[in-house]
Amino acid sequence: MKSIGILVFTLFLSLAAMAEETESKTFLVIFKSKELKSLNTSLKDIQSQFSSVYKTRSYSGNSELALIIDIPNCEFDACFLGQVLVSLDQGEEIRLQEIAFRLIDMTANQKSLDNYVTAFEDSQKKEKNDKRNTTAP
Repeated sequence: MKSIGILVFTLFLSLAAMAEETESKTFLVIFKSKELKSLNTSLKDIQSQFSSVYKTRSYSGNSELALIIDIPNCEFDACFLGQVLVSLDQGEEIRLQEIAFRLIDMTANQKSLDNYVTAFEDSQKKEKNDKRNTTAP
């Protein structure tokens, strides 16, 4: 019985050690102000629906309206976020993807950008080394 207990304890310990922590994700949601006006809603109304659960920031000004949503420990992507229902003033609910101009997963895009920058820097170093080798007597 003691060996079974040790085996179960070891199994749970190894599973806990191998468990991968999910990272937080940042999503950028861009809205067209004319579309929000036609639906009789505002960026602040939409932000208030997300800010009770997640950390949010909104930006407005001369460009399009933007909402940044930071979601800790999530496994979903921009498509899943687009399926979230947003309440409008008339008590109507609509999917976020239907009123948003763009939904962008900034975390995934940051990883892609980092990969491109690393590849570019490696190619620049290689070109520099090739020039040194060809110009050296």
